[in-house]
Amino acid sequence: MSSPAVLAAVFLPLAAVPVIALTGRRPNLREAVTLVAGLGTFLLVLDLLPEVSAGGRPGFELGTVLPGLVLAFEVEPLGMLFGLVASGLWIVTSLYSIGYMRGHHETDQTRFFAFFAVAITAALGVAFARNVFTLFVFYEVLTLSTYPLVTHQRTEAARRGGRTYLGILIFTSICFLLLAVVGTWQVAGTLEFADGGILAGRAGPGTLALLLALYAFGTGKAALMPFHRWLPAAMVAPTPVSALLHAVAVVKAGVFTVLKVVVYVFGLDLLQDTGVSQWLMHVAGATVLLASLVAMTKDNLKARLAYSTVSQLSYIVLGAALANSWSVVGGGMHIAMHAFGKITLFFCAGAINVALHKTEISDMAGIGRQMPFTMAAFTIGSLSVIGLPPFGGAWSKWYLALGAVRADQLFFVGVLMVSTLLNIAYLMPVAIRAFWPGRAAVSDHGPASGHRHHEGLHEAPLLCVAPLCFTAAGCLVLFFWSGGLYRLLAQMVG
Repeated sequence: MSSPAVLAAVFLPLAAVPVIALTGRRPNLREAVTLVAGLGTFLLVLDLLPEVSAGGRPGFELGTVLPGLVLAFEVEPLGMLFGLVASGLWIVTSLYSIGYMRGHHETDQTRFFAFFAVAITAALGVAFARNVFTLFVFYEVLTLSTYPLVTHQRTEAARRGGRTYLGILIFTSICFLLLAVVGTWQVAGTLEFADGGILAGRAGPGTLALLLALYAFGTGKAALMPFHRWLPAAMVAPTPVSALLHAVAVVKAGVFTVLKVVVYVFGLDLLQDTGVSQWLMHVAGATVLLASLVAMTKDNLKARLAYSTVSQLSYIVLGAALANSWSVVGGGMHIAMHAFGKITLFFCAGAINVALHKTEISDMAGIGRQMPFTMAAFTIGSLSVIGLPPFGGAWSKWYLALGAVRADQLFFVGVLMVSTLLNIAYLMPVAIRAFWPGRAAVSDHGPASGHRHHEGLHEAPLLCVAPLCFTAAGCLVLFFWSGGLYRLLAQMVG
């Protein structure tokens, strides 16, 4: 059904870009425009939720580019979830960005807010894509629009990180993802997403396995090893950009693409019957564990969180590869659960940098006394990423484990359990060091400074602290509101 609200939701952030640019000399007005656009976008997306929850599929067709290649939108349950995450967290990240950019005295703030808005339009275009062609177009727009954000500081390190970021994502898109799109068109004769998939009965196991590999590695934003290096390289960007990359749009667009292609291009029944996704389970499982091990070696907090993200993304890829209703629901839920947990952690990392100018974990002993709200939020975000109740990450891991049991893949239940222990090993020492410096374990970088003594409250600006407290609370709310997410995503798998 044609719905102008879908079109408005996708393009409202883009419409705000010229207004943001024109108000650049008046920062308060510029930031007000950003917040109004963010709130308006979220309300438009939220307005679509009742119809989608009732089984409707609102959409809008932009037009035909070439015969058979249509730019069109249609909102289904998984896209609805991603749209809510991207548009909702844009508001929170915008508030945080105001406090961070001013507190850190960043330059080119108008350019930052303008490209951030373009990236949100691209993310919503990916979320609401009706077919593989539309998804590919907006996926590439997302890559190009975030490059200026990654290189925002224009230092040599930023340019080097930006080259790695753009090089890997463009390489994987052109060499793999584009071939997957063309191959799907050749095999199926259509690029439209459909319940149950479009490839059943049209290709043998070898062709299906090749197409799945092209999609999995071509979706570089999913950060499957060995195409993951762009993610740590992009950590040279300001912390609000890291939040955009890790929680709001970029990596979520990657794993969303993998999950949507599995459900609506291949179909769960086809993957179960042919077993062509078995190899992807092992690649995802290896990425989960190896990235966690690398995270444990990093003393820089943002670098540790970056490798944590590489690991956590592969939970969702694993859910897609297991190819059953429980695993897909678990993977979908993890998009939201990880978004709130990881954005909280990155917000905290940025707040520590703004308030205390600290970036290395070994320098953070005792900072819980100066930044109790920030470090309490960090602890909550960590517990959610680890997957402990009563925080949202517990549910997504639970359904992923159920999916592994249903697929008779008990080895991957073990992978999830070991990964959880590794999560504890690289996240909880940060909180322990902050609140109980005398008990902090000796790290690879030397003993904790247990004798340092910090006095006085020294939190980051309110616009930094309030958003991280909000997202930390969201980790708790998602645990008790998981039923709503489950019912929405259950539609996707019948």
